[in-house]
Amino acid sequence: MAKIKPSKGAPYARIMGVGGYRPTRVVPNEVILERIDSSDEWIRSRSGIVSRHWAGPEETVAAMSVEAAGKAIADAGLAPEQIGGVIVSTVSNFRQTPAVATEIADKLGAGKPAAFDISAGCAGFGYGLTLAKGMVVEGSAEYVLVIGVERLSDLTDPEDRATAFLFGDGAGAVVVGPADEPAIGPTVWGSEGDKSETIRQTVPWTDFRSGDTAKLPLDERGEVKFPAITQEGQAVFRWAVFEMAKVAQQALDAAGITAADLDVFIPHQANMRIIDSMVKTLKLPEHVTVARDVETTGNTSAASIPLAMERLLATGDAKSGDTALVIGFGAGLVYAATVVTLP
Repeated sequence: MAKIKPSKGAPYARIMGVGGYRPTRVVPNEVILERIDSSDEWIRSRSGIVSRHWAGPEETVAAMSVEAAGKAIADAGLAPEQIGGVIVSTVSNFRQTPAVATEIADKLGAGKPAAFDISAGCAGFGYGLTLAKGMVVEGSAEYVLVIGVERLSDLTDPEDRATAFLFGDGAGAVVVGPADEPAIGPTVWGSEGDKSETIRQTVPWTDFRSGDTAKLPLDERGEVKFPAITQEGQAVFRWAVFEMAKVAQQALDAAGITAADLDVFIPHQANMRIIDSMVKTLKLPEHVTVARDVETTGNTSAASIPLAMERLLATGDAKSGDTALVIGFGAGLVYAATVVTLP
């Protein structure tokens, strides 16, 4: 029997650089209120969201990704041709194939890296980060680009009072590369498929294509609505607050640290009430900086963690070398949490 030569990768992996892109158009709550019966006070009290960014026609999934990725590569001190892998997490790239990662890699001038898309909703960045770590340690790539990107304005029903105010657009990216000591902890991840209907697309694309109005949601004029994201808000809230706090604690335990050892907490930017409840449940000390980017960015799903990370570093609220707990959770229901050293 032939013996397979063992891989020779790095002993560990780390985040080397981070970049973000927010569309130029800022959408305050007042714009959302033009289509739903609500108030600015209600939106703020329920979600903490004051405004969000919505992409214009030229700010495509690929275009936003290229902007964010270019910043991350420069922040890492690398050239695009050094990137050996491109992982893109998104649920809002409507072209099923080819993977948008291949287009992004080409536009960046990255050469011929491994390039693929994943769909893990709001946990997508954590999934991508874990895959990138494995590639670096295994040795199949020295530097891997992880991008979380969404144009959720395309999947928002502006007349749905429960979700119309939640979602925003944007892209966040990190470069993962070799390290001499642990800088990305073990990932605690999983799924609870029995709850998958709590966050879902209103109708599958096949139903929309069929034109059968008996199966499709209609607007006030009786016209067919484009498929959108909907959710059972209370069920999602309870799951996120109680179950995801447990997952976050498991990630701390897996990394061999306690909440007191943390410098930064970067949860998925779903809702300010969820974030505040998780902080309380985890009993985070006052010295821990908590990302609250949701206030002006909204819920950007897979992009929310790298966007929040980039802003904290840019504003000086977090610094290079800080120890951060990151956790994403959402549609599926899926989740991923880990402890990282900030670039």
